[in-house]
Amino acid sequence: MTRNEFLLMLIPAIVALAGGVLAALWHPSHKARSLIQHFAAGVVLAAIAVELLPEIEREHAPGWVLASAFGVGSLFMYGMKLITERMEAQHGEQGGRSTGLLAAVFFDVAMDGFIIGAGFAAGGETGPVLAIGLAVELLFLGLALTTDAPGGWKIVGLSGGLGVTVLLAAVAGKLILSGVSKTVLAGTLAFSAAALLYLVTEELLIEAHKGKHKETPSSTLVLFAGFLAFWLIQLAGK
Repeated sequence: MTRNEFLLMLIPAIVALAGGVLAALWHPSHKARSLIQHFAAGVVLAAIAVELLPEIEREHAPGWVLASAFGVGSLFMYGMKLITERMEAQHGEQGGRSTGLLAAVFFDVAMDGFIIGAGFAAGGETGPVLAIGLAVELLFLGLALTTDAPGGWKIVGLSGGLGVTVLLAAVAGKLILSGVSKTVLAGTLAFSAAALLYLVTEELLIEAHKGKHKETPSSTLVLFAGFLAFWLIQLAGK
């Protein structure tokens, strides 16, 4: 692992901490949070379409491996959804965020970090692009962890823990996948694509549409703006 790779892996960790600081200073309304979630969803979708899927194709792995890995990734994330929902139901809300929800958040962040590490193992621009794209999602996560009453600076400590988690997972992903065959790497990236699609459809967008306030067409435009912003960054780097 090079020094530059480690510094790039630090970006999501720092952004996660910054999200916690922002959440301690600003308690966004439901509408503002929904717009942030739509923008983050657009960024993650762009990361999949613009960088991750083309990188998977460049590995020239057998189609059945890619399809199987994607299917396993989908079932894995679905299974984790069922487990975390059961944990939340058992613990309930006890003076703040439930244990189940926090466990789900830390698991998702660890997955994000491992995906970033897989991107760096693949080489090229995949790692840096995924690091930047998922950093936007982690910024939203810090704001999403706020409750109906601001949690003060405790949220900063929690976000710092998320930052450490994503960094350690990224380093682990890079070290574990460096030197593996192209087939294994492509399968891991296909698994990652399923995990990211789950993140968009089952977390970001579902959370964005919760609440009593009716969504406006502008929310959809913000999603496209997030996609376009990420695509422009990727085009500028060529």
